[in-house]
This record gives sequence, C-alpha cells and structure tokens, in this order.
Amino acid sequence: MIASKFHAHILELIRRTSAFLPPDVTQVLEMHRALEQAGSKASLALALVSQNIGLAKRLSAPICQDTGTITFYIHTPIGFDQLELEELCCEAVAEATAKGYLRQNSVESVSGKNTGNNLGAGSPVFHWHQHRKDTIDVRLVLKGGGCENMSAQYSLPATLGGKRCDRGLDGVRACVLDAVWNAQGKGCGPGFLGVCIGGDRATGYEFAKHQLLRELDDTNPMPELATLEARILDEANKLDIGPMGFGGNLTVGSCKIGARNRLPASFFVSIAYMCWAYRRRGVVLDAEGDVVEWLYQAPGEFERDYSQEAQLLDLGTSGRKAISLHTPLSNADVRKLKAGDIVLLSGTVYTGRDEVHKYLCKGGDLPILQDGVIYHCGPVVLEDHTGGTGVSPVQKYRVVAAGPTTSIREEPYQADIIQRYGIKAVIGKGGMGAKTLQACKDHGCVYLHGIGGAAQIYARCVEQVEGVHLKEKFGSPEAVWVLRVKDFPAVVTMDAHGHSLHQEVADTSKGRLQGVLTGT
Repeated sequence: MIASKFHAHILELIRRTSAFLPPDVTQVLEMHRALEQAGSKASLALALVSQNIGLAKRLSAPICQDTGTITFYIHTPIGFDQLELEELCCEAVAEATAKGYLRQNSVESVSGKNTGNNLGAGSPVFHWHQHRKDTIDVRLVLKGGGCENMSAQYSLPATLGGKRCDRGLDGVRACVLDAVWNAQGKGCGPGFLGVCIGGDRATGYEFAKHQLLRELDDTNPMPELATLEARILDEANKLDIGPMGFGGNLTVGSCKIGARNRLPASFFVSIAYMCWAYRRRGVVLDAEGDVVEWLYQAPGEFERDYSQEAQLLDLGTSGRKAISLHTPLSNADVRKLKAGDIVLLSGTVYTGRDEVHKYLCKGGDLPILQDGVIYHCGPVVLEDHTGGTGVSPVQKYRVVAAGPTTSIREEPYQADIIQRYGIKAVIGKGGMGAKTLQACKDHGCVYLHGIGGAAQIYARCVEQVEGVHLKEKFGSPEAVWVLRVKDFPAVVTMDAHGHSLHQEVADTSKGRLQGVLTGT
C-alpha cells in the first residue's frame, strides 16, 4: 500500500461525491423535469435543481450544503490492512472538510460541540467487507440530515390509514407508501428509496441504506421484489406530492428493495429516504493505490474541464410573475403576499437553525433579528484571504454552499420567536405546522420555501457576509450568519392570511394514498 496514493484518491472520491451528482440520478431528474406542467411550482423546483447540479460541477463545490453522514462501504482482499486504510480515509475526510468539500457536520452528542473536522466517535461511518479479489472497492454515500430524518421503520402487522396491513408484500407496499406520504417535502423530494424487508431494527436500517448503492436502472434479481419496486414507484408518483412537496408528478425517483431473514416474532419494514441530491460514488483501487476503475461514472465524464463552461443563471422565474422584495420588509409587504407567490428577495437575512432557536427560547437574545428575516440554513463557509464575490472585506468569509434546511424541527420554537422579534419572513424547506401558521397570521409573517439542496444557486445569491454571531458557541453550521443577498428565489407556501400550501398538498395526497391502498 502506497499511503499517498490511497489518500489522494480517497480525497478525490470525496470531492466527486460532494460536487458531481451521478449520471443515473441526473438522468431521472431531467427526464421527469420535462414531464412537469410548464409554469408550475414543480417545474420551477426542478429547473433550479438542474441549474444547481451544473453550478456544483463548474465550481467543484457541494451540491448541497448538508454533506450529511459520511458513509464508506469498503471491500478489501483477505489480509489487507484495513486499520491503515481507515486512518487514511479519516485524514482525507479532515482535509476535504478544510477545503470545503464537506461541511463541518460531526457534533459530539453529549457536549454538543462540533468537532470541526467531521471526525469523532462513529464519524465517518465504515462498513468493512472482505472479498476474494486483489482490488480494494471503496464506495461513498453522503446522506443529509433532512432526508435521514424522513427515514422510517414499521413493524407488521399494523394499521395504516384505518386499514389493517398484514405481514407480506402488500403490507410492505403500504408501509413504504405511508412513509412517502409522511415525508411530503421535508426530505428534499423527489426522494429515492432504499427498503429492507426483515432483519432486526439495526440490520433493517443498515440494509435499507445498502440498497442506495444499486444503480437506478438495475433489475432486482428476485422477480417478486422487482414487481413490487415498479408498483411502488408508479403508485408513489400518483400521490401528487411532487418535488419539494409543491405538488406534481415526480415524488419518488426510484425504489430499491432488499430482504433479510427475520425472527418469527418480528417483521420490520425499514425505509431509507434519500433526497434528490443522491450522492454516491465509488472507486476500485489496486493494492498500491492506483485507480482500476471509477464507479457510477459516465464515459468521459471527468475528461471535461467544467470550470471553463459558462452557465447563465436563470432563477427559474421565466414565464412567471415574480415579486421583488427588499428588506427591511414592512407589514404591508408581508400582508400583500399570498400562498403560491414566487418572490425574489434582496437585502439582509440571518441564518438560524436548531441551536439558535433553542438558545433564544431559553433566555438568549439577538436584537439584530428585530423585524428581520430568518433563514433556516447551515451554510458551508470558508475563510478567504483573496477577496472576491461573496467575501466580506473585513472578515473575509466566503459562502461555498447555502441551501435551506428542513424547517419542521423549529416548530416548537418558531411562533414564539416570530412574536418576540416581529420576524417578517422565515425561509426554509418542507414547511411548518399549525402553531407557526397561526403566528404568521397573528403577527404578520410569511414562510418562504427555498429549493432544498440548491446550495450553489443560493450561494450565488449571497453578495456579502456582513457578520457572524455565536460561531464560537455553536460552531459554523449552527452560527447566525448575516448575509446580504440579491434576488433570492423562493415560493410563499404559508402566508399571513392563514393559508398553507403544505396542508393543501398533504390533504390532497392523503386522499390519493387512501385510494391507492384500498384500490378505489
């Protein structure tokens, strides 16, 4: 083993996985993009997704700011030094984090401290296997927290939607469709599903995630599971949940199902929900560390210089009437907006997510938020000493990726913060609940839905980092970054009049789910 070669190729594997969506995933997204109704919110979402994929390639930057759980699946020859390779992978992960390929995503669960380099207990995750070959097969999956939170596990028999679901493939089908309905837009749909039938609670989830290593155009070797995969894919896309939960034709891009033996007393159905930013790549190395083959790759894909390819950024409002908003927002600005409006926001926004919301509701204070706009976002931010677009002349921070995070986690806090600070708009993804909707109505606030995973689109909207608060206390992703943005695209999905597109889509899709499950 030549350590330097292994390190270099693992680092390159991380870069490619973070910045380059696999061609089979891109093909599914582009094919369905053409099938969405022109001018619809689903069409808008997929148009921005498509551009974001291209920007990430051109800039060699994270497709999504949430680079997620870093999971390696590694097969080595018998007798290979796995301990040394693990050390090299960890070194590559730390370097990739410093370079901005990965967000600082590893938090000590007891202390709450961010390690800053993605290393720590159980981070990254390794699945080690031996095979009777003389090569080393390394596969990497980056799975963000928003979609991970939408993963689910069921135990059959169960009652779903008032219908008894027995043990068997029809019960499995009901569980998977119920999980898709529950996810709505909170997992950055369209989703890609890995499913495990059987196993125990731990191995079920593990094998469900393992299904995400399959190629999207493969055929399940078990005919009955191949039939079930196709049926679930067809029925899930009849629910009208659509991209980002906006409604539309593409709710699920693929469904891959595996099975594990179980105990007589148990029948678990485990679903690993993957977002549209379905990041998995792989490489096969020889014993010295030279590349034998790159996996999940199109011929000639990396023979092009993407950095030299010009891309005209279209914020997806072509043919649609977009409303220009400028901070500070007035009460009149907010009250005139209606659910379904497309907006382009310019001015100052304040990032704030889990730790900040808890901090504010437990006695902390941030007067700068008064009458402001909160952005549920944990951006990838690097210190930059060269200057340039998006760089503060004083602090020299550069925003590398800046898409929205799932908002529903802040539901216990958001209404109180809206009332306390007179918040005029909350930006996020996936929508929020009844308490926040009521606060929007009572205090004059709107929920602006960004396009989940479109981290490069939104990073380009950042003109300058004007400051940062609580970075030392909570770490970079959880800090309050003060961002000056221009023409930040979003959709009003909860307005100040009590209307929620999320509730409308949930109600409509619930009826469709009942029809699918009962055959009516």
